Amino acid sequence: MERVTESRKVWTTLITNTDYLSGLLTLDYSLKAQNSAYPLVALYTDTFPAAGLAALASRSIPAKRIPYLLPAVHKDYSNDPRFYDCWSKLTPFSLTEYDRIVQLDSDMLILRNMDELMDLELDPPELAGKGKRVFAAGHACVCNPLKKPHYPKDWVSANCAFTSQHDNPDEAQVVAADPSVGPLGFMNGGLQVVNPSQSVYNLILNYINSDELPNLEFADQSVLTNLFKGRWVPLPYIYNGLKTLRWPDVHDKIWRDDRVKNIHYILAPKPWDEMDAEGKFIGKDETHRWWVNYNQERLKTEKEAGVPADGF
Repeated sequence: MERVTESRKVWTTLITNTDYLSGLLTLDYSLKAQNSAYPLVALYTDTFPAAGLAALASRSIPAKRIPYLLPAVHKDYSNDPRFYDCWSKLTPFSLTEYDRIVQLDSDMLILRNMDELMDLELDPPELAGKGKRVFAAGHACVCNPLKKPHYPKDWVSANCAFTSQHDNPDEAQVVAADPSVGPLGFMNGGLQVVNPSQSVYNLILNYINSDELPNLEFADQSVLTNLFKGRWVPLPYIYNGLKTLRWPDVHDKIWRDDRVKNIHYILAPKPWDEMDAEGKFIGKDETHRWWVNYNQERLKTEKEAGVPADGF
């Protein structure tokens, strides 16, 4: 059974299988640990099993069923299968029962309160996607630090918005790079600040259902970047701190551990892949240790509260 929330402003996160469920549970725990005034709602598809729903219910995490969204024309994401699920991350634009949604990926960890995103100025729904502040998001890093061969050839550090901020790291903590700085102006879909609007959602649906849909290599991110080019609000990196930014010679020039509010564990491995049988950290990326520590705190708190040990 779904648990609903009466809040008109919510965090949401997409869940389609149990692979990311420990990530979702720890994300929820970290939001509460940072005293957020707003609930996290799990948006689940029919691919999400009953055991997962039971895990959410036992922790009083609201859940809402959504359709599994795919474009009309099949796209081959065999190099990155995760992108098949990512289309459904466009659904928050349609959830007009809410006034404000901040969509989060389940492989995120909240390190500091960021409730101010719930009051960020965006276009009202009646502008129907024709304004200059349709949604807010952080930039994608287009440096391709892992040198993945199937990534676009123009995804190089010289074209990255974050590179433009290297000379002024203090400003980078509070001001985002202008999307027009680099030739790409590409957003990362891990965090999206949205005023739900059926009109905007219809624009999105019409776009992805077009018979002449362009080659959208990054699914939902490509859709929003193309459809609303120059009309989205860029956020400082601290709200979507891609873990790779911290790596040496990527964007460590602007990264500050004590300023990041939300870290995003993009790419594999995930932090939950780097634990031993006892849940202890066995990886090398220090930021993964942060997640493991939060996860251990969550499990301890749940045990004390009598939440069944369900393995997630």
